[in-house]
Amino acid sequence: MSTHPRVLEGPSGLHGLLDDAARVQLERRATSSLAGRGWLVRRALALADVVGLTLAFALSLAVLAGSGTVHNRVGSSVEMLLFICTLPLWIVVARLYGLYRNDEERTDHSSADDLVGVFHLVTVGSWLMFLAAEVTGLANPGVPRLVAFWFTAIAFVTLGRAVARAACRRTDAYVQNTVVLGAGDVGQLVAHKLAKHPEYGLNVLGFIDAEPKNGNGNGNGNGKLPVLGSPEELPEIVRALDVERVIVAFTNDSHEVTLELIRRLNELNVQIDIIPRLFEVIGTNFGIHTAEGVPLIGLPPLKLSRSALLLKRTMDLVASVGGLILFGPLFLMIAVAIKLETRGPVFFRQVRRGANERTFCIFKFRTMCVDAEARKPGLAALNKHRQNGGDAKMFKIADDPRVTRVGRFLRRYSLDELPQLINIVKGEMSLVGPRPLILEEDQHVVAWRRRRLNLKPGITGLWQVLGRDSIPFEEMVKLDYLYVTTWSLLNDVKLILRTIPVFFNAHTA
Repeated sequence: MSTHPRVLEGPSGLHGLLDDAARVQLERRATSSLAGRGWLVRRALALADVVGLTLAFALSLAVLAGSGTVHNRVGSSVEMLLFICTLPLWIVVARLYGLYRNDEERTDHSSADDLVGVFHLVTVGSWLMFLAAEVTGLANPGVPRLVAFWFTAIAFVTLGRAVARAACRRTDAYVQNTVVLGAGDVGQLVAHKLAKHPEYGLNVLGFIDAEPKNGNGNGNGNGKLPVLGSPEELPEIVRALDVERVIVAFTNDSHEVTLELIRRLNELNVQIDIIPRLFEVIGTNFGIHTAEGVPLIGLPPLKLSRSALLLKRTMDLVASVGGLILFGPLFLMIAVAIKLETRGPVFFRQVRRGANERTFCIFKFRTMCVDAEARKPGLAALNKHRQNGGDAKMFKIADDPRVTRVGRFLRRYSLDELPQLINIVKGEMSLVGPRPLILEEDQHVVAWRRRRLNLKPGITGLWQVLGRDSIPFEEMVKLDYLYVTTWSLLNDVKLILRTIPVFFNAHTA
């Protein structure tokens, strides 16, 4: 790649398509790097795996070396050296499990998504290492040390991968120049979402469309994205602006034209993402099967089995009871802080709509002054969802004047949500689920959207991970519907893991 983006020459190139101001803005927006995302992340993850595995082995060796369970023909230093020699094999196995390829292809791939692969890698590798030691007779690690290595390796590798990804996402090399094929409603929607999530590392340069809707696309916080050209010019634009990813939305072009364009793009070494039709109902756990080479997308059944519900409830009970015991001292400290600052109750109680149309009283630490509800009508004009012609079904004020000093700290780190563990124990809520709506908001949820009530509302969920109160009401309801209709226990675990960094990132709720 070149160090700077190139601009097409001639009346049919970008000079002919954009005015001077738009072209300057585009050149400032475009980025380029000699090392792309795939090269950067693969090496960072491999290094994280090597460090994590080595630390886990060294720790298990140090802790259990003198326990009387280890009787080796070689010393600890030689055993450590032998393990280091096996590290290339670990990397090969990790590659076979696909642990290095997803970051370049997927925009939202996280270390939580690697959990199953890491579990398999460490489990298989640990037993192979154990069998090799038994067969050669060089070492006798014993089951306790094998278990210690297995447990710590899963933890260290997962943590190391999270750190490696966080470091990569802070570099320019992680960012991919991206264009969206199709400037209609769907194309503008995806461009808007990508602009709200810089952690995806997609630098959207503009749209490709011969007949764009409303002229020049959608705002991205830095002005409107330009229409760079027509689909016929896309390959030339890809070369000129060092585009690394093309997102195929919906255009007015025929199926044959779009298909031929994608085939041409395959020759340019770019990542191609295709937004499927009916994307509103396709979750992450769909299956693909074929009929004589034609891929068919199979959606999971919409009804959860009793065993699945029991499994979810068991996880909720174990985690919530454990959380109440663990955070008991923190509850006391927060209660004292609230009482010292303002008069009034420690807990805020409010009626919410729960599963199967039932209502319940939600618990939170009080973060506002006592007369907050009485002052609400006078602050309606400050509702951020109402501004710029937005949807005012939800009420949220940036820098809400009713929030106390202690309350602002609690909201910043989502500590005000902790008392909802009580709701989980009572069976009214779940760790992961749809957003618990107040009755005033719930009345706007109609028709198929009410299927969001098939599961208990959760402390966290897709809405929490993907943007919290910045997500408009209608999109939040669609996310809840998608969560309920595509539920799986593994997805719940991933959402919980993805929520942890959200809690620790400063934000105002």
